[in-house]
Amino acid sequence: MQRPTEFVRDQVTAVRESVTTAAQSASTGASTVASSVPAVGSQVGEFIRTQRSAAQVSLRELARTAGVSNPYLSQVERGLRKPSAEILAQIARGLKISAETLYEQAGILDRRSGTAGTVAAIRADEALSERHKAVLLELYETYAREHAAHATGEQATTPHPTPDNQEETA
Repeated sequence: MQRPTEFVRDQVTAVRESVTTAAQSASTGASTVASSVPAVGSQVGEFIRTQRSAAQVSLRELARTAGVSNPYLSQVERGLRKPSAEILAQIARGLKISAETLYEQAGILDRRSGTAGTVAAIRADEALSERHKAVLLELYETYAREHAAHATGEQATTPHPTPDNQEETA
């Protein structure tokens, strides 16, 4: 017959072994999941870091002008945090670029049509105001769409009169 203290000791040992096994299993599963999931917001973070470097602005200076904390901005750049649209707008203001640019990088807005180089050149031109950049990008997008439609053989939305589609007048 087993003594009560021995029984309790055996039960505690069994529970400890179960907990250790479960913890090891959970740790292995968590590391597998973590390695298969890409860093949140890494694309927008890399873009912010690139823009900050190009503007020769320190992390601390951008954090101050954007009104966010230095550690938070660092986490955004490293892809550990996914910033809200409001924070992206503040960062854009600090970088002196359009918020739309960061929204596109973060996947909040659909990317405009056209070549990335042309769009980037318009956005990077310091001689243009944000309003002028928006107008130019809108025009460029319109021309790019029309060119793509023409290249695929689609008809324009407002056909020009030709002898085939003009009404006869008698």
